[in-house]
Amino acid sequence: MKLSEKTTNILKNFSNINTSILFKEGNVVRTISNMKNIYAEATVDETFPRDFGVYDLPQFLNGLNLHRQPDLNFDNESYLVIKEGRSRSKFFFAAESTIVTPPDKKISLTHEEINFNIDTNQLDKLLKASAVFDAPDLSAIGKDGVIELVVRDKKSDTSNNYSVTVGETDLEFVCNFKVENLKIISGSYDVCLSREKSGIGRFISKDYDLTYYIALEPDSVFN
Repeated sequence: MKLSEKTTNILKNFSNINTSILFKEGNVVRTISNMKNIYAEATVDETFPRDFGVYDLPQFLNGLNLHRQPDLNFDNESYLVIKEGRSRSKFFFAAESTIVTPPDKKISLTHEEINFNIDTNQLDKLLKASAVFDAPDLSAIGKDGVIELVVRDKKSDTSNNYSVTVGETDLEFVCNFKVENLKIISGSYDVCLSREKSGIGRFISKDYDLTYYIALEPDSVFN
């Protein structure tokens, strides 16, 4: 089995959320952060033939890069063989007990109070502004009929900030994320913010079959 470029990109992104991962038989790949405040799931092109754990996902991906066109063989129950021509790598599976795994039940939202779209350019500039201004927070603010995304330091009224208008609303709210938790692939997203599960944001990719759920900060306010 060979991994597509899209699948490899997803796994690289997932390694930023959690360096360990449990692959399940099938074509759905899921991960959750150790703090359990970031969850991601993707449907990929490949169908994995068995459950297997990878304790060090970055190392696994680097192992794939030792081969130009790696072919994965899952015939052995305790390890997989990565091969190309005369070259071989043997990568041993990790026990499920050593990996922080997502719950068996998938996350779903029954109340979708706030919805908007964000494109690649907007997202990239917001994240760049966070680095430029050393601003740790991204706030979705509903006020005066519009939704703005603002990168700022919410603890300082005089912090430098960067904002972009992404939609319209008849609600008032301030939904806060830590920028460090926005470990999502660059691209365009349909975003939903909900007060469910103590406050959560859902990001559905328009470029991949990929969804993230990211916890809002406790000081978020829905009016």
